Parts: sequence; C-alpha cells; structure tokens
Amino acid sequence: MKIAFQTDVGQQREDNQDYVGTFTNDAGLTLAIIADGIGGHQGGDVASTMAVTHMGHNFEKTNVQAPIEAYQWLATQVRNENQTIIEKANKYKGLNGMGTTLVAAILFEDKMVLGNIGDSRGYLLRNGEFNQLTEDHSLVNELVKKGVMTAEEAQTNPKKNIITRTLGISKEADTDISIYRLDKHDQLLLCTDGLSNMVSDDEIAAVLSSDFDIKAKCQELIAQANQAGGPDNITVLIADNTCQEETN
Repeated sequence: MKIAFQTDVGQQREDNQDYVGTFTNDAGLTLAIIADGIGGHQGGDVASTMAVTHMGHNFEKTNVQAPIEAYQWLATQVRNENQTIIEKANKYKGLNGMGTTLVAAILFEDKMVLGNIGDSRGYLLRNGEFNQLTEDHSLVNELVKKGVMTAEEAQTNPKKNIITRTLGISKEADTDISIYRLDKHDQLLLCTDGLSNMVSDDEIAAVLSSDFDIKAKCQELIAQANQAGGPDNITVLIADNTCQEETN
C-alpha cells in the first residue's frame, strides 16, 4: 500500500485547522486519518490535532490483526476521544465549543475499515468507477435525503457547512463505520470539505485516474481547490493498493 498526503491552508484562511497522519501498529497495519477542526478561534485546530495524534499513538501500540477487531477498536477510540476533547474544552475557557470532523481508514491487504463523523469524506476509485463511500453528517445532506433539495442544490446552499455530528461538543459521538473489500489497484481518497466543496467528483476522478504518482495527485487536487477559490483548508490523502511502499 502506497500512501501520500498533503494539507494546505487555502486562499482565504489564516490558520490551518485540518490535521492528517498515518500510523502503523505492531501487526503492520496502517491507520490513515484526517480531521477538520470546528470552532474557529475556539480551538478547532486543537481538537483536530488531538483526535489524530491521540488515536494514532494508541493505534501504534495495538496488535489489531482482523477487520472486526479494527472495527471495534475504531468505535471505542472515537467514543474515548470524544470525551477527552469535551473534557479539555470544559477545562479551558478559550477552547469551549471546539470539535472536529474525522475520517479514518484501517488498511489491510484485501479489506479496509472506514469510519467517519461530520463531512470529511472517503472515496474509492476501482476499475475507473469513482464512488463516495462515506455519508456527510450535515444539515443539507439530511434535507437531500428527505427530498427537500437536490444534491446539486446542496452544493451551493449557504448552510452546507452546518454539521450535524462531530467529535467533541456533544456527548454523543455517533460514527459510521463499515468494512469494505480492497482490491488490487484500488485507490482510496480521504479528504476534508475544502476539497469536496470545490472540486467535482468527475475532476477528482480524472486526477486519480491520471499517470501522476500519488504525491503529485495530492498536489494537483489541492491546486484545483485553490484555483476554484480555496475558501477553506484543504487536506487530501491517497492510498494506492498497487504496491507496498509508503511515502509522505
């Protein structure tokens, strides 16, 4: 599994509240994780950094070997980290109201465990077909599911950044977690909404299908988001299941 990631402040923000990392456990499995902080100056960057570093550090100490173990580990870790973020926010006045989205994948040779909370996303490119695997926990997505608006209308709705589930803020951390098959030549993309709000699925798929190496693909996706205005921080991580080398 070859992995590359990149994060960028974008064109209109002063600070980058996204955080990204990869971690390897004692069994040789990889955890890839992205968090997008919520709370502006009230600690969004603190929450995203906590989520990635704490969960990554804990994963490195595990010997998780099977997908069902990984599923259970991820569910437990999200609940624990949610409580940790809330406790820190309550302890420090300047951090009150902080939270973060999260998308994480635990990668096996032929399977992956994928979890998300909020609107950071996971996509899969397989045999030329590009699909979103995660579901946004957002107000506009709830309205789309109820038939109140179309997916196209949701893309430009001024309330599209209202998140209905987060890590932190609420005592409930309801995370979607699924186990997927992972085929040779699959490409997994994890990203924040700084990419998905600015670059279309077709444009993302075209970059992933290109002959660029995966580091260059990350750079190109970020460049396209910035060219489209870059109103938010942009973070992308690509895992390519065609070889075993890992790179940052």
